[in-house]
Amino acid sequence: MQTLYEQNQRDVNEVKSEGRADLIPSIKLRHCCLLRNQRCLTAYLYDRVLRIRALRWAYGSVLPGSVQFHMCAEELQWFSQYRKSLASFMRSLRDGGLDITQDMKPPKSLYIEVRCLKDHGEFEIDDGTVILLKKNSQHFLPRWKCEQLIRQGVLEHVVS
Repeated sequence: MQTLYEQNQRDVNEVKSEGRADLIPSIKLRHCCLLRNQRCLTAYLYDRVLRIRALRWAYGSVLPGSVQFHMCAEELQWFSQYRKSLASFMRSLRDGGLDITQDMKPPKSLYIEVRCLKDHGEFEIDDGTVILLKKNSQHFLPRWKCEQLIRQGVLEHVVS
């Protein structure tokens, strides 16, 4: 695009200084190419932003390293700002906040059986019970407490 722009600038200067009207069609063609490329790049960037926004809903506030590896610094910065903005919005709902990223589909039951895929350490549920999440251990937990860990790959839902 830089090359097209520079060539157009040279030709425009020639048209102005030397009156070469025969260059006008090629100037217009290159200008249309620049506009088309700009539209394509804008559409690509918009699609990337939508995909990055969807990652926040799919993985939660912490992206896996394999996903972060494929993102540039500006995309990581945009993700961080979106994460903060979403968290601020969720805190503003109700008195103590409302996590709108949970329960994307209505649950069939309030408790689910999960298997721990990797050592995670202690995990506390609402009634104060502390559960040790060790690799290959199975637990019967409240769905809303373990959905985030399922998305992060710490737990998997055991379907009976």
